[in-house]
Amino acid sequence: MSVKIFGGEVTAMVSDDDSGDGEVRPDENLRNFGETVKAFRKRAGITQEQLAPLVRYSVQYVGSIEQGRRHPSTKFVHRAEEALDAFGVIHIAARDLNRRRGIASWFRRWAELEDCAIALCTYECRSIPGLLQPESYARAQIANVPPLATTEETEARVAARLDRQKLLHRIPYIVFSFIIEQNLLERQTGGVEVTRELIDHLLECAKLPNVDIQIMPTIQPIHAGTDGPFRLLETDEHEWKGYSEGQQTGQVLSEPRDISLLQQRYAKLRIQALNPADSVGLLMRMRGRL
Repeated sequence: MSVKIFGGEVTAMVSDDDSGDGEVRPDENLRNFGETVKAFRKRAGITQEQLAPLVRYSVQYVGSIEQGRRHPSTKFVHRAEEALDAFGVIHIAARDLNRRRGIASWFRRWAELEDCAIALCTYECRSIPGLLQPESYARAQIANVPPLATTEETEARVAARLDRQKLLHRIPYIVFSFIIEQNLLERQTGGVEVTRELIDHLLECAKLPNVDIQIMPTIQPIHAGTDGPFRLLETDEHEWKGYSEGQQTGQVLSEPRDISLLQQRYAKLRIQALNPADSVGLLMRMRGRL
């Protein structure tokens, strides 16, 4: 295909999307990225039809990007930045997009609240909380849950999960409390070696001055968490929020009655679980048996 741009002749092969991503439901982050590309395209005074050969993608692909219906491939980002002389803005927009890309849409509001939290409490009975997952465990977990993720989707999810873990080290400190069911470790997600790495990682996290990790014993006749996992956080404005999640859904809770209920349950769980020192002792014994 040949097209005249800025008085010159550009010849390029136009490819289909090679990112492995199909079209998705639009969301705010994708729309923002698309608007950024569109703004620089219009600044350059060219159409989608003229941009397509410059980035070596189809016109339909460019249109889907600008409309926020498709995740951009890495190649598209680099080529669009160069073709539109965007002063690095498209690269920055892509980094911001990818930071959220690996986070499920229903979790994004909670992830935003985490960024301004001063305290965060987590009870989990399904899998190790993302903030405590080493990379090997994160990859094993992603590989286990259908539908199977593409390589690019897996990398995005892992990157987002590891990026969130910077919160553990943020200054001023966020105060973290985690209550984790013992059977999550006994399950050995990913195999023995991954479980060794997981326990080692938990022991390292437990050394942080702002992190308490408590293990709920497998046998615990009195248990306040049988309704499922949940989270609580205190914002920097000293407001409390809650979060409840199920299959493909998540809900941020702010009603005082809901928050009070979750706080009561969490207080009970902290009493019922092993204290942090005993939890570390259990983790070390489990590690020794592997």
